[in-house]
Amino acid sequence: MKLIATLIATTFCAASVFAADFQLSSTDLKANQAMSKQQEFAGFGCDGANQSPQLQWKNAPAGTKSFAITVYDPDAPTGSGWWHWGVVNIPASVNSVATGSVPAGAVQTRTDFGTAAYGGACPPAGDKAHRYIHTVWALDVEQLPLDANASGALVGYMLNAHQLGKAQLTTTYQRAK
Repeated sequence: MKLIATLIATTFCAASVFAADFQLSSTDLKANQAMSKQQEFAGFGCDGANQSPQLQWKNAPAGTKSFAITVYDPDAPTGSGWWHWGVVNIPASVNSVATGSVPAGAVQTRTDFGTAAYGGACPPAGDKAHRYIHTVWALDVEQLPLDANASGALVGYMLNAHQLGKAQLTTTYQRAK
């Protein structure tokens, strides 16, 4: 029994070491710091540029066949958070996205703003700073059977069913009172 427990612990430790190598960075964003007006939504009382951030990643897990990107605000006052961006079916040969762009062949999915496009930060005026979790998902399939109408919940289900690993970068944003 002790040998089995040791083998299981070793397997989990080895897996987490390899997963820790998958890294996400950005020239537009800094971890645990506020985003700029460039990433603020244009609407709902916000007047930002509504541009998706530049993202780049490295050291994806072996066997990665495609990537996906999500941006999620767990602090939105909805009871279920807020999906700001979903992009699936990014080819495995891609390791970055430029500011305001989506890789050729990728599919943007419906955000909680109701459109299949990037929707920037727009927390309620005077609310505390919200966290925005930018995630790149390494997937074991070349394509997910999703289109522009797929909801955040459906996208999340498919990503979790096919993930080999994920890399995250968390930022914050707060509107003036």
